[in-house]
Amino acid sequence: MAANEKTEYRLENLTCASCAMKFEKNVKAIQTAENVQVNLGASKLSLSGNVTIEDLEAAGAFDGIKVYPAIDRRMEPIVPFYKRKENIVTALSLIFLLAGFVLSIQQGETYPPAIALFLVSIVIGGASMFRVGLKNLARFEFDMKTLMTIAIIGAVIIGEWREGAVIVFLFAVSEALEAYSMNKARQSIRLLMDIAPPSAIVRRNSEILELQTEDIKIGDVLIVKPGQKIAMDGIVLSGLTTINQSAITGESIPVVKTTGDDVFAGTLNEEGALEVSVTKLVGDTTIAKIIHLVEEAQAEKAPSQKFVDKFAKYYTPAIVVLAILVAIIPPLLGADWNTWIYQGLAVLVVGCPCALVVSTPVAIVTAIGNAARQGVLIKGGIHLEEAGHINVIAFDKTGTLTKGYPEVTDFIPSENVSNNHQLLSSIAAVESLSQHPLAKAVSTYAYKNGAQKLEALNFQSVTGKGAYAEIEGQKVFVGSILWAQEMTTLPEAMLLKATELQQLGKSVMAIITNTSFSGLIAVADPVRTESKDVLRKLKEIGIKHTVMLTGDHPDTAEAIAKDVGITDVRGGLMPEDKLTVIKQLSDKYGRVAMVGDGINDAPALAAAQVGIAMGGAGTDAALETADIALMADDLEKLPYTIKLSRKTLRIIKENIMFALGLKIIALLLIIPGWLTLWIAIFADMGATLLVVLNSLRLLRVNK
Repeated sequence: MAANEKTEYRLENLTCASCAMKFEKNVKAIQTAENVQVNLGASKLSLSGNVTIEDLEAAGAFDGIKVYPAIDRRMEPIVPFYKRKENIVTALSLIFLLAGFVLSIQQGETYPPAIALFLVSIVIGGASMFRVGLKNLARFEFDMKTLMTIAIIGAVIIGEWREGAVIVFLFAVSEALEAYSMNKARQSIRLLMDIAPPSAIVRRNSEILELQTEDIKIGDVLIVKPGQKIAMDGIVLSGLTTINQSAITGESIPVVKTTGDDVFAGTLNEEGALEVSVTKLVGDTTIAKIIHLVEEAQAEKAPSQKFVDKFAKYYTPAIVVLAILVAIIPPLLGADWNTWIYQGLAVLVVGCPCALVVSTPVAIVTAIGNAARQGVLIKGGIHLEEAGHINVIAFDKTGTLTKGYPEVTDFIPSENVSNNHQLLSSIAAVESLSQHPLAKAVSTYAYKNGAQKLEALNFQSVTGKGAYAEIEGQKVFVGSILWAQEMTTLPEAMLLKATELQQLGKSVMAIITNTSFSGLIAVADPVRTESKDVLRKLKEIGIKHTVMLTGDHPDTAEAIAKDVGITDVRGGLMPEDKLTVIKQLSDKYGRVAMVGDGINDAPALAAAQVGIAMGGAGTDAALETADIALMADDLEKLPYTIKLSRKTLRIIKENIMFALGLKIIALLLIIPGWLTLWIAIFADMGATLLVVLNSLRLLRVNK
């Protein structure tokens, strides 16, 4: 490996937050290692420098961490709950603890066989903890395993064998819980990695081959049968089918795909056979980018996590000092040494920062994984938290509140037209030959509404006015109102109607047959059917203000805003103007989110506290520019995202409150001398259990 090349590795057996911090510290201590970052949520390590796998595994030997290159498709095996090492150790420790309990109740706590059973329980349940704790103690490094080691050794010295065994067992339960919660949270990435098949049938140079996806090149043709998953991103060369894209976009309804349409790796071909020309290498596919961004998101620490890490750095040594003071000051003032050493040990146990350390990362990883399954890509804990604080959302109009492409909204034939289908057929014949941006919308509408295909002769396009052709011996003109008025007189009622439609932001065209007015056809970028409902939901969940930003004419902007229910609308804006408006909104209201398409709105997306891009699937610009990408181009995912962010914030605050609150209550029991090792360990384990279960509630947040 070149010294400056960044390499990524996958990790096995990385089970807890403190283990990840210790492993990262050990790797940083390797002289040739630089830019070291351990990602607990994704079980990944990235670094640069000339470091061997043997060096890395030696750094993780304290917890049996195994390392292998990330480019290998090998994945951490899913081990059943009952086969996990930490769970087996916990169960064995419990068996010997219960046996010791029975004997101690029958024969007394000082009965040698009972003590022996407690000792076996301590050794089985605490062996790995003692190895790490004693090494840390020798180096004056104080983490939770160091605290527990001191507490257990102290309990044994003062003859509290039973309580020492209980401490070991309950700490083992706590470790098993943390491992379970992290594995549960990691499943979202594991499921994403399983989505795309590892191999595919490919046609290359007239040969049919089965290749690993790593060996497939751009330009190869995938042969995809019904019921198969598509292995690579590409463009359909031939075939007609429906494809289930839910794994990538979160859409529940399959999408029709035919020649020329884009398809994504990991999506399911449901009906017809397809031939797909590969457009991206395996590492550049949409699903590969999603996996990478989700993993990076989990590595990026949120503000609350940074606070917890900083707090824990000072908190642990402070607990050690407090425990020493509790153990020695009362006896020096005449109290019983045995009693207060016991109290000091209880302080060490209750002060163990286990719950505090996991309070934030478990919640963040769970929320980001849940969002990815719903087709929402959140690119970091910081963006997840910021979205929860948003007061104002600014929307781009085109492609966000509207569909982003023109559709016919009104077709109004003149009173003298006896056959609407005949008129539509004539319009379609003219517009199907036109290159005007609105022509496709008109011809598509006509054919959908019963138009027949007619031959058009002597077609002519007139710049700035419209187009015409001869259809079945008649000249048919489709163009602007002004052009129509040059050729004939339009009825007053129709002129009024045209003006009314134009005020609603629609492009209105007149239809002339020979020299007779035949009707009006209006085209607009239609409002998404869900836009009004989404804005209502945002208001209900507490978004104080919404605003629409667009480059369109202010009259058009006002008409669209009125339709969807936005009162603050800014029209006629250039990209740099949108940037200025975002800054003004931020100064006035606080945190602002910008929702746009990720391309034209790049400056505004970057300036907003949270940039949200529509339609991230297959759009590199959207994935790169925005902090959050709605993969399916589905505006209805926006309220879900805000709701998830706010719930995550609430759960993180609750977790920190549980982690510290239970410990503070337990520590206050020192004053009357009521704090026991039993209460201490239940306070610590209870806090960890509450934090884990509370965080896993985020898996239940849905649309």
